[in-house]
Amino acid sequence: MEIILKYFPNLTETQIEQFSKLQELYEDWNLKINVVSRKDIDELYLRHVLHSLGIAKVMKFQPGANVMDVGTGGGFPGVPLAILFPETNFHLVDSIGKKIKVVDEVVEGLGLENVKTTHGRVEEVKETYDFIVSRAVAQMETFHRWIKKKVQKKQNHQLKNGILYLKGGDLTEELTNFPSATIYELPDYYEEDFFETKKVVHVPIKFKG
Repeated sequence: MEIILKYFPNLTETQIEQFSKLQELYEDWNLKINVVSRKDIDELYLRHVLHSLGIAKVMKFQPGANVMDVGTGGGFPGVPLAILFPETNFHLVDSIGKKIKVVDEVVEGLGLENVKTTHGRVEEVKETYDFIVSRAVAQMETFHRWIKKKVQKKQNHQLKNGILYLKGGDLTEELTNFPSATIYELPDYYEEDFFETKKVVHVPIKFKG
């Protein structure tokens, strides 16, 4: 938990309490339904929570903004972002039911009122959002195809509406067809070795007409 306060020192008492509960909630649920590897459970705050919050180093979501987390798995990056931005609406989607069950229990355990979940495929979601966030669930080409009609036109943020994607490694080839993409290197924000090759990629969605 200290590592979260190191980079996000201005948390409210409620946020500190919610972040502090994450370890116990995930350890408890992981025994029943495995959503986080054993090694990662021991380093939950570094590998999952702080990594998810890398998006917050690039983007401060506005109150009332709508954000969808595609392929949320055990709730990352959506749950940590929902704690940090309590006035922003988060929609966490995953095609695997048991993972959404864990997310539902974690959300309830934290008392988060700005999160809704869907067990299903992103293609089935009808709403539109300011931003789509995710942790490397597919190649950008594929991911972009899934979500390009899920982004709303009206802009309310400094960055243009679109994708905020947590990725690692060399993305040169993957982003060839996305010249408007911006890569934010997480080592510019975090000093831990784990983040050495980690990035946040912003891809604005272009609208016709």
